Amino acid sequence: MRRYLPAIVLLALVAVGCGEAGPLDGVGDRTRSFVEGETTTTVSIPTVAAGTGNEALVGTLDVVWYNDAKDPQHFGDPDEVISAVWDDRVGNSRFVQSSRAELAAALPSLRFPEFVPEQVRWITSQLVYRESTGLLDPDTSAAFGLWTSDPYQSDTGRIGVLRVGGAAFDTLDRRSKIDLVVVPDGISLGWTESSMQYELFCRSEISEQLCTDVATSVMLMSDLLPTG
Repeated sequence: MRRYLPAIVLLALVAVGCGEAGPLDGVGDRTRSFVEGETTTTVSIPTVAAGTGNEALVGTLDVVWYNDAKDPQHFGDPDEVISAVWDDRVGNSRFVQSSRAELAAALPSLRFPEFVPEQVRWITSQLVYRESTGLLDPDTSAAFGLWTSDPYQSDTGRIGVLRVGGAAFDTLDRRSKIDLVVVPDGISLGWTESSMQYELFCRSEISEQLCTDVATSVMLMSDLLPTG
């Protein structure tokens, strides 16, 4: 059910759930040299009808994960990967570019949508830290950007953001009810699953139904790793 909140309450939710600058705060900060340069794709991607009207989804495995080519990548148990990614960061941002494999290793229960809106061609992925400790921020531990055009060239190409953190209370393994909040420039869907909380922001060009279809397609990140 769609909910419209008073402006004061809405701004408080956005500040707490998405960062002081809103849903896109920090997500997509260019913090590593390996994400620089031109990126193009001419591959045709199969679509799945979803949402409303002529909308559709594409498989997460069929788009480009922008940070999967980073070098070096780190493997091991969660603490080892979290520490190594932080130590290897470039720049001062607490949003550190990380590959799918690093995210899955650092956060074993992390889930990500199996499908994204059909116009998405790139996904950016980051581990998010507390600068004072070098450990993951429990409120937002991972962040993802959904892009229709070459990432970091223009914010208009970023049509969705997913933030993931620890749930503030014990949760069941199954997914909770998905709550919807209308925010500036789009909608925000929130839910918990397996002791983690998820917040998916979709820009206004994505329908509520399609955004919900994306949210309900989440699966373990470890099952979305490249096989080649």
